[in-house]
Amino acid sequence: MADAVEDEREVSVARLFDLHYTPMLRLAALLGADDPENIVAEAYYQIYRKWRKLRDAESAEAYLRSTVCNLTRMRIRHLQVARRHAETPAPSDWVASAENSALLKDDQRVLIAALQELPARQREALVLRHWLGLKESEIAAAMGISAGSVKTHTSRGLAALTQAMEARR
Repeated sequence: MADAVEDEREVSVARLFDLHYTPMLRLAALLGADDPENIVAEAYYQIYRKWRKLRDAESAEAYLRSTVCNLTRMRIRHLQVARRHAETPAPSDWVASAENSALLKDDQRVLIAALQELPARQREALVLRHWLGLKESEIAAAMGISAGSVKTHTSRGLAALTQAMEARR
């Protein structure tokens, strides 16, 4: 019996990986992760560990998306604290990994630069809404906030992004 459950978990997580690895990698990169590959790997590890606790397999994608958002947020916070306490300042120019660069088209680079300047919550709401096409309720679940807060972050982020893009022209 335990072997059957274990086999089902292995197959389900492998299927989830095949279907959603690239979108989750793109999500982590767009949210500002300096190491999106590690963030996504950790998210898959967490969902593998907690597979039995999921209410149904259909919720796995939403759980994975939420985990990527949370891990990215935690990683960014950690790096901010580490940079504040570092003896030598970190380089201000962020160098993207080859995988990260391959995911982004040339015409998106200016937009991504403007997106990276937004506050984290606004950036997160915009990426989930406009890149992943999620509904407000799905965004609220992924970010752990109310639907009203999603509307606020999305509206303010879009206004700031529009202003930043117009200023770059």
